[in-house]
Amino acid sequence: MKALSVIELSKLYGMTRQALYKQVNKGNLTKNSDGKIDLSEAIRVFGEPSQRVNSQQTTDTQKLSEVHILEQQVHMLQKQLEFAQDREQFQREELKAKNVQLQAKDEQIESLQRLLGTPKPQQQEEEVQNLSPEPTPMLEPKPIIHESNPEPKRRSLFGRVIRAVLE
Repeated sequence: MKALSVIELSKLYGMTRQALYKQVNKGNLTKNSDGKIDLSEAIRVFGEPSQRVNSQQTTDTQKLSEVHILEQQVHMLQKQLEFAQDREQFQREELKAKNVQLQAKDEQIESLQRLLGTPKPQQQEEEVQNLSPEPTPMLEPKPIIHESNPEPKRRSLFGRVIRAVLE
């Protein structure tokens, strides 16, 4: 009979090597003196290897797992997109509310200005622009006049002593 290594048997039956070693440790499978397992022994334990794993099946399995991972990623990205759209909608609503508040404040300011009779800022700017620039006359500095007899400051004892020392 043909003897196969554990790796060859794992590929033939599509099992992991650890699963085969467990069967050997349990005593269900026996190894030859060279460390290989007879094919007849494997057929006795696992049956005919009719479902041989070929490279096409392995490739298909890998592709299916990749597709599954990609589907999960797409689902996650869709959730993130929904969350971002909800957040954007919330921020737009907040911005609209703030604009309404600003408009209300502007209206209050205008009504207060009308009540007080003050010109609006635009009117003030127009008035400033309409005024013709007039030359300003040069002012002469006024002489500083000192009083002849200013009242003496009242000083404390310490202040009088310092003044006496300095003079």
